[in-house]
Amino acid sequence: MIEVKNLTKRYGGVTALDDISFTADSGEVVGLLGPNGAGKSTTMNIITGYLGATSGTVLIDGADILTSPKAAKAKLGYLPEQPPLYLDMTVRRYLEFIFDLKKVRLPKKEHINEVMAVVKIADVADRVIKNLSKGYRQRVGFAGALMGNPPVLILDEPTVGLDPKQIIDIRKLIKSLGKKHTIIFSSHVLSEVSAVCDRIVMINNGKIVADAKTDELSETLSGSGILALEVDGAATTVRNAISSVDGVKRVTKGAGLSYTVEFETGVDIRRGVFNALSKANCPILMMRPGGMTLEESFLKLTEGGED
Repeated sequence: MIEVKNLTKRYGGVTALDDISFTADSGEVVGLLGPNGAGKSTTMNIITGYLGATSGTVLIDGADILTSPKAAKAKLGYLPEQPPLYLDMTVRRYLEFIFDLKKVRLPKKEHINEVMAVVKIADVADRVIKNLSKGYRQRVGFAGALMGNPPVLILDEPTVGLDPKQIIDIRKLIKSLGKKHTIIFSSHVLSEVSAVCDRIVMINNGKIVADAKTDELSETLSGSGILALEVDGAATTVRNAISSVDGVKRVTKGAGLSYTVEFETGVDIRRGVFNALSKANCPILMMRPGGMTLEESFLKLTEGGED
């Protein structure tokens, strides 16, 4: 749905983006991460057509954002960090204005009511926007981005300044929208990215330093999978049982009953470990994925970049 190919952007002698490429498929929520100055905003501005690239292409459902801007932008919904709302309008009047501005070819009243229902603002449809809370204003911005049912949504820091309940509500909204839309989601809140995104594209100093599924990023960085265990039994017996499982590379004993198991990438050893320890009469008290947290992965990949 979104194809970014060999994208480069230079400002005089400064290279903001250096030959980056990635894709976002239909029904996928992709998180765009990086420290300040990494090139995230430049990437999103080029994807949405607000900036031109020095070289490279961006295709939105096959339409080139540079050579066919109308066709490409018709497939886009964009929510910037500060939604461009007309505060003296009512919610309904604002959405009617956006509907007309985008030249949407759908039944006007029905479509606006449908979008308001999706983002849960029907109860404030006739209220003036300046009298709404920031959470509701953010939802109105979402509604504007959804006018015309664009298949692609670009969301830039959509939860900045919201309270915890509002953040949870916006996360749920993004997850639900991700079932029918391709979404690129930029955020500095790493826990938010891990909760919402299917995949992470990490940018540092204008280059992509990681592109992996959210739950596989740590494995991708280390080249191995990590499994954390707590097992009741003699250490030698536990080690020998786990080491006998196909795909296991290393077993390390930790404090108390804890063990860290390193295994080959792409192999699921959980069932084998369970069977081996069961046969050895060593009960498993806890089993969970180990490895680096998203925060640790972020710091490792962006070390040396601007904080």
